[in-house]
Amino acid sequence: MKKEYDIESIVVMKKPHACQTNEWKVTRVGVDIKIKCLNCSREVMMDRLEFERKLKKVLS
Repeated sequence: MKKEYDIESIVVMKKPHACQTNEWKVTRVGVDIKIKCLNCSREVMMDRLEFERKLKKVLS
């Protein structure tokens, strides 16, 4: 998958978070990706390969 996201991008993940939303904001890009839930503000960090596997689409 080619990189189409950057810091401040809004992304939709395949599975919803525990708070029932699947929209996240990218807050860090590097070897690891940090995303922040737009509903409950929880932050999750995962490696790039895992992130790209779980990514459904990029909204903005």
